[in-house]
This record gives sequence, structure tokens and C-alpha cells, in this order.
Amino acid sequence: MEHAACSEPLAVCLHAVRQAGPLSGKNVMVSGCGPIGCLTIMAAAHSGAHWITASDLSQPPLDIAVQAGANTVIDVARNTGEFQQLAKNKGTQDVIFECSGSPRALAGAFEVVKPGGTIVTVGLGGNGELPLSLAVTKEVKMIGSFRFDPEFRQAAELIDRGMIDVSPLISAVLPFHDAQKAFDLASDRSQSMKVQLDFS
Repeated sequence: MEHAACSEPLAVCLHAVRQAGPLSGKNVMVSGCGPIGCLTIMAAAHSGAHWITASDLSQPPLDIAVQAGANTVIDVARNTGEFQQLAKNKGTQDVIFECSGSPRALAGAFEVVKPGGTIVTVGLGGNGELPLSLAVTKEVKMIGSFRFDPEFRQAAELIDRGMIDVSPLISAVLPFHDAQKAFDLASDRSQSMKVQLDFS
């Protein structure tokens, strides 16, 4: 049941991957490695992505991203040079999933996506300026992704059959009478990814 509880967020990510189209053989970047970002990594790997790069502002989520299937991780708060390398030759990434909701991260995605590439916006955040000149000259496709429908059944089946292992995301399972402790733990990104309450 701990794994089954991840069916809903995984369905969100499977829908985002479907929005991007075929990923087989493609270089994929996931920006923002919270639960949705890490589940997007799993969904992209399941869909045949050739190489997955994950980026975040802190190291603990990136450690989980590696367990989720990322081939390369970039701490953009400390290693801006590594991120800038992705922008070489007009961009190196075929598909970018922006899962942080940060306007600054979304703007950065236009720099590293290949000409003709795709940016799928998954994270909800505030409004911000976009580099429209890059969007036009690189002919970038930007697609919003929100919720799901048939993907919920698919998510539950993939988890049930062990084709996607969500265990790296489950940081702790606490009894419901420790709810305050669970919420405190869940709010600390340095210690947790997904914290669940056990009502049994």
C-alpha cells in the first residue's frame, strides 16, 4: 500500500511524458527533483529516454534523483558551469520537463533545449518573463501538462508489476498519531521526499 499510494503522483508524470511524445533515444532533462520531478525521471526512463539529466538547487533531492534513474545530476546553486555546458551548440536537450514551477528555471530551459526541442511545463509557479527570441528562433515547442486520466490505471499497474519502483521516494511511514512529526519531516527537503501516514 505504501507503493500504491504513489499511483496518483506517478499518473501526473506519466501524463507529462505522454505530452512530450516518444522519448526513445532522446536526451531528457528534468528540472526540479521533488516527488514529481523524481517520478518524472522514472516515467521518462520507463519510456526509453537515452540519457536523463536532473537539476535542482540542493543535493539531497539530487541523490534521490540518481536512485530514480537520472544519469547525471546538476546542483545549479553550486555548479552553474555544468548547467551552462548544456547550452553548448544552441542546446543539447531534446526534451525538458520543468517540474519546479520556478520562472527562472523555465527561462533557463530555453537556453539548453535543442532547436526544435520540447519543453513540458509540469510545476506550478508564479508568472515570469520568457526569452521569446529563443523560443521563436529555436522553434521550441512548449506544452503544459496538468492532471491525468487513463494514466492512473497505468501508474497503478506499473507499480503493482514492479516495472516502476517508487521505493526511493518513500522517506518514512509514520503512524497517524505522529502526524505533526510527519508533517514536520515532510517539510524538510534535506531529510525527506515523501512521508506517509499509516492509519492501520
